[in-house]
Amino acid sequence: MTSSKEEAASKHPLRLGVAGLGTVGAGLAILLRDNADLITARAGRPIQITAVAARDRTRDRGIDLSALRWHADAIDLASDPNVDVVVELIGGAEGKARELVEAALTAGKPVVTANKALLALHGERLSRLSAAHNAPLLFEAAVAGGIPAIKTVREGLAADRILSIGGILNGTCNYILTAMRETGRDFADVLKEAQDLGYAEADPTTDVDGFDAAHKLAILAALAFGKPVEFDSVHVEGIRSIGALDLGFARTLGYRIKLLGLARQSERGIDARVAPCLVPETAPIAQVDGVFNAVIAEGAFVGRLMIEGRGAGAGPTATAVAADIIDIARGKTIPVWGTYATDVTAVRSRPADEWHGAFYLRLSVTDRAGVIADITAILRDCGVSLSRMIQHPSARSGDDVPLVLVTHPTEERAMQAARQRIAALDVVSAEPVLIRIETF
Repeated sequence: MTSSKEEAASKHPLRLGVAGLGTVGAGLAILLRDNADLITARAGRPIQITAVAARDRTRDRGIDLSALRWHADAIDLASDPNVDVVVELIGGAEGKARELVEAALTAGKPVVTANKALLALHGERLSRLSAAHNAPLLFEAAVAGGIPAIKTVREGLAADRILSIGGILNGTCNYILTAMRETGRDFADVLKEAQDLGYAEADPTTDVDGFDAAHKLAILAALAFGKPVEFDSVHVEGIRSIGALDLGFARTLGYRIKLLGLARQSERGIDARVAPCLVPETAPIAQVDGVFNAVIAEGAFVGRLMIEGRGAGAGPTATAVAADIIDIARGKTIPVWGTYATDVTAVRSRPADEWHGAFYLRLSVTDRAGVIADITAILRDCGVSLSRMIQHPSARSGDDVPLVLVTHPTEERAMQAARQRIAALDVVSAEPVLIRIETF
């Protein structure tokens, strides 16, 4: 009598073609080797890499890959008869990554990818290809690394109506904001440290300007609401304008500053935005520091839940990729966005100026009589009500000083109008810093 483990090992292996052997690709190969017995038992059959595509064949990746079939062109993996599943780890929304995924789906081969930009920009087309050719497309690793965010939303919350989704979706920005808060250093100094530690790329634009988080938010929103959100309609702001001064004032007010990606659905439509926000320091998400990510979902029945963990790195991301491969080995198939492909039509996020909430406004103003009266008059005329104000007096009259205003909830268009008029005052010496407040 054979055991279930022996029975699984005797089955035909699931053969993988892996495109891209960078940090994650090499990590996946090592994971499949080191945990082969465990993965075979959980998948119900062995899982093996049989073919790869990568630019540098001679690079030391920490594992011997010489016995594998190498393809000079990643697209060839889609037609390789000895490849059952294509794993795309090249990255990027266009070029070889997109061509390979589309070719594999068209050939009826399941695809596993960690490519958030590809899904955020081309999710509608890929979901239709997946359905038309009965080829699963799985992407657990595309959002928050090893955190099972995709499975939580697409499977764990499948029976509920999700009202909002989002969270801390970029570990680089979270590390920078955490270090700035804890040390009082400025953005540029902490960014260089993050680059030296390998947390930030040499060109950090995608991270610090919010686009990486926006790609992930677009994916989460599509899963939560059953339809892709057109990426160019997502409002995106980064953290370059946040200074150590803002983090200090936030602490005084009882808040912390986090770069959040948030999407909400209401009768008026979907709101999707990435921007720095003040959150109460007592809120669970305020305690998520360093390179950690956190995803928050709120359902009509389940209420609010939060999961957190490392959002990047070879180990967490490779584990998420392997989890998708195991699902395919088990024969598990789920529509890309959790709903019938015929119902999938991309929608636009509502304009950012329709957002409603409270705001933090930091000004640098000349310390002289009448300044506050002029500013509060503008707020009054724009229909903005003040909740709190912090003013640091200067040592000498006429010096520039910081002035912080916290508003009651108001329309963003009203707040932006007030900001523009205040910025035009001759007593305002620098561009005002405006940060939204999320109460959770």
